[in-house]
Amino acid sequence: MAKEYKVPFVLEKPELLKFDAFVNNEWVQSKTGARFEVIDPGTDTAWASCPIFTAEDVPQVVETAQAAFQKFARTSPRQRAEWLTKWDGLIKEHKMDIAKILTHEAGKPIGEAAREVDFSTASLLWFAGEAERIEGTVATTSFPPGRRAFTIKQPIGVTVGLIPWNFPIGMFLRKISPALAAGCPMIVKPSPETPLSTLALAYLAAKAGFPPGVITVLTTDLDNTPSLSEALCRHPLVRKVTFTGSTRVGKIIAAHCAQGVKKVTLELGGNSPYIVFDDANLSQAATSLMMVKWINAGQACISANRIYVQSGVYEKFAEIIKEQTGKIVVGHGSVPNTTMGPLTSPRGLVKVINQIDDATKLGAKVILGGHRVLGNPGYFIEPTILKDMTTEMLISREESFAPVLALYKFETEEEVTELANDTSMGLASYVFTKNVDRIWRMFENLEAGMVGLNSAQTSTLETPFGGTKESGYGKEQGKHAMEEYLITKTGVLALEGHV
Repeated sequence: MAKEYKVPFVLEKPELLKFDAFVNNEWVQSKTGARFEVIDPGTDTAWASCPIFTAEDVPQVVETAQAAFQKFARTSPRQRAEWLTKWDGLIKEHKMDIAKILTHEAGKPIGEAAREVDFSTASLLWFAGEAERIEGTVATTSFPPGRRAFTIKQPIGVTVGLIPWNFPIGMFLRKISPALAAGCPMIVKPSPETPLSTLALAYLAAKAGFPPGVITVLTTDLDNTPSLSEALCRHPLVRKVTFTGSTRVGKIIAAHCAQGVKKVTLELGGNSPYIVFDDANLSQAATSLMMVKWINAGQACISANRIYVQSGVYEKFAEIIKEQTGKIVVGHGSVPNTTMGPLTSPRGLVKVINQIDDATKLGAKVILGGHRVLGNPGYFIEPTILKDMTTEMLISREESFAPVLALYKFETEEEVTELANDTSMGLASYVFTKNVDRIWRMFENLEAGMVGLNSAQTSTLETPFGGTKESGYGKEQGKHAMEEYLITKTGVLALEGHV
């Protein structure tokens, strides 16, 4: 007999809660029939289950998507734009229900979950517009003369989206929107921690009119994630893979795709420096830091990981940050006054406690927090500020992905530029200064794909999102994202009298 679970909340539209995978616009089980549990990180309690899909299920699923591609690729851009726009409207209509689901599988506060829905749906409208802006070119050849050269853009084929747990709605819609706009079906594998919000969106996509096989959601547990992902990446009918996650796993995904020479977008780890010069507006810098550091309990790839503050304002800035951080209310995401929820997985707790212990052993001072929240079964840790950090500490070398703010002191622009770039990663960087010349120098000299200049914002829908070095390659967002799902085909026509 199947285990029964108690859903810890009430939805206005209960049918949004789907507990099976979504294939060919139907709700299905895996071949094995096995299931895994979905845990509320705020209570460490299972409240739902989903099917465990394995590599054995992949061939049939991909063939279904390929059959859908043959028809979907020939739909008009206007039709694809209309489906995307209708999907956007349905998600907005049920925003708070989706936010509740997200809160209980990812842990984030309900207000933060609702904002994720808001910024995520913006991708649907942006790419609905881009669907009708796919254009080729025509040119008169210079040598030999008497010819016209054309290019057309065509959808690349069946695509796969491997989605992380930290922003499951945001990453899903950011990846699938350009794929659908271009005419490509996508097979989505959500993280085992957060499958239910993705399934809710798939339900609404079907209501919006997307044909069967165009959107697929395969769920699986942590143990089967590597083999299922490998089978999807290696299937010969899959032509494009997009992955957001750790650099370690990204390298494995790239290796799988290399065997079939598949197009890949990798949005990987970050170790973002946040630089505050003596002449910065400290209020602006502090407010921006509060946004980019504590969002989702620090579990964001563009989160500020190393905060470098020039010596002249180091102590003052530390006090400002301490005061503002002390106002954060930690608790279950469903409680209205909560401003920071738990970490999403227990693995994150182990990692951050190890990082804090390592830093203090090597001389860092804890000026706020530093401990797991006691008396609570969830994966909670206090917002923590570490002062007097040095380069040999673990946080200096690896992504923390937790609510830990690490402060470093620096003296000169040359010194901090070298420190900021002393990492294998290059996703985002942040600089605060009122010196216009310095702003431009730092923009050019920092080794990152995106730079916030007196701002916590490093990218927008209109601009490409992506990093350099081991933070990945390929771009999401903006018109650049469309190219990731298109091929360019060239034709040359000889005019009469020419060969």
